[in-house]
Amino acid sequence: MIEHLAAIGVQFDIVPHVGALVVAYLLALPIGWDREKGERSAGLRTFPLVAIASCGFIQATETLTNGSPEATARIVEGLITGMGFIGGGAILVVKASVRGTATAASLWATGAIGTSVGLGAYDVAVVLSVMTFLTLRLNTNFKQDAPGNAPD
Repeated sequence: MIEHLAAIGVQFDIVPHVGALVVAYLLALPIGWDREKGERSAGLRTFPLVAIASCGFIQATETLTNGSPEATARIVEGLITGMGFIGGGAILVVKASVRGTATAASLWATGAIGTSVGLGAYDVAVVLSVMTFLTLRLNTNFKQDAPGNAPD
């Protein structure tokens, strides 16, 4: 089958893509673990999937956007909008309280991690991953200390 695809001009070079997707997956895994541990609505499956999907969209469109920063910007804009939509679905309004904002923001950050990996900005992806994880882990205590607050 690969020979047939090559004969019609389809390139099939999976190794660099698998490498990037694995990196995106691994950078999102600690964030998903943290959310899963806290029994949040999105967790160990959702966060890595968001990262690899964002990375995959960037990589799948490389041949279309190659040499065109405007085209790449349009793909990234679509990812930003899509992540906002997914994050919006994680936010719940219950009586007088709003829950899920940290999950929504974490999903958005995880989309940025995958996008960064897809664009080859591994340094940015690592910093985003570490900062998101640390924010979720370290700032939980401050949220719980405030009267009437429960972590989201």
